[in-house]
Amino acid sequence: MSSEPLFKPFSLKSLNIKNRIVMAPMTRSFSPNGIPTEDVASYYSRRAAGDVGLILSEGTVIDRPSSSNDANVPHFYGEEALNGWKKVIDGVHEEGGSMGPQIWHMGIMANHHSGWTPSVPFEGPSEYNSPNLANGVAMTEADIAETILAFGRAAADAKKLGFDCLELHGAHGYLIDQFFWEATNNRTDQYGGKTLAERTRFAVDVIKEVRKQVGEDFTIILRLSQFKPADYNFKLAKTPEEMESWLLPLSEAGVDIFHCSQRRFWEPEFEGSDLNFAGWAKKITGKPTITVGSVGLTGEFLAAFAGESSQPSSLDELMRRFNRGDFDLVAVGRPILADPHWVEKIRDEKTEELVGFSKEALGVLL
Repeated sequence: MSSEPLFKPFSLKSLNIKNRIVMAPMTRSFSPNGIPTEDVASYYSRRAAGDVGLILSEGTVIDRPSSSNDANVPHFYGEEALNGWKKVIDGVHEEGGSMGPQIWHMGIMANHHSGWTPSVPFEGPSEYNSPNLANGVAMTEADIAETILAFGRAAADAKKLGFDCLELHGAHGYLIDQFFWEATNNRTDQYGGKTLAERTRFAVDVIKEVRKQVGEDFTIILRLSQFKPADYNFKLAKTPEEMESWLLPLSEAGVDIFHCSQRRFWEPEFEGSDLNFAGWAKKITGKPTITVGSVGLTGEFLAAFAGESSQPSSLDELMRRFNRGDFDLVAVGRPILADPHWVEKIRDEKTEELVGFSKEALGVLL
């Protein structure tokens, strides 16, 4: 099946991209003390030169003392780090690309294998980051208010630096997602609640502050996941109706595009329909969506990070769903991490030149 439809332009507010392929955010930990280096800038420039439509950066943390558990994850605050990001976006633009930073707060985390820890305890809606791991402190309402403002400052800086959009990381068990999940949000104040709809309050307030800081014409993407790293079969929203109660307030708060993370894009979200997460999010909100999850490879990311190699695979099922209108954009992670020319090879039908993915690719900035 032809991949040509993926190479149609896409425009929404501040975002104008040449094709529908997105480089998925992937943590690289190559920014010593949180400062993006020249090597980081060159890494992203190579993807822009390779015709990636939209580059979403690795997660980059906001100005909170314990927003990160890794000293080499980039910051999105402070003069030195922001100067590094200015070099990144200028380099991407010089190559004709478009880019948004993924703005992040990790929340309650396990300690990093390096032994590095932040200067203050990790913070979250409760002290838990999974039902069995307490490793931080519950945020006060003052902490929450200051964190919302920190998200807003990062968003304002993204626009000021010249990025084309931004993405908020609300998935994968990090801070925003910890507020969604009943196992990690046992609060009894306005940021808690027995229902998923009630527990969207923190995310809604973050989105509203970000929208206030960037204005109506700047594109805001929100990344969400149903699964948790502690439970890959978990679903936050167990029915379409519960998903509607979750997504509609986020949409109304100011999200322009939903980035719907799955391990395998082809898996249906609910019984009785073959729509995946991105398909349901588009159906419910009417907003554009990004699908992601093992696109273009035989194996999924958990096995890859455990050392299992993956080989190139057909895009036929992806194209069937794309042509049906299930989603608008397609995020690709490991194939683009391993090969900055992956998009060009797909466009030019040079499938014999595609390379697979191995764990070793994580250790270098190709």
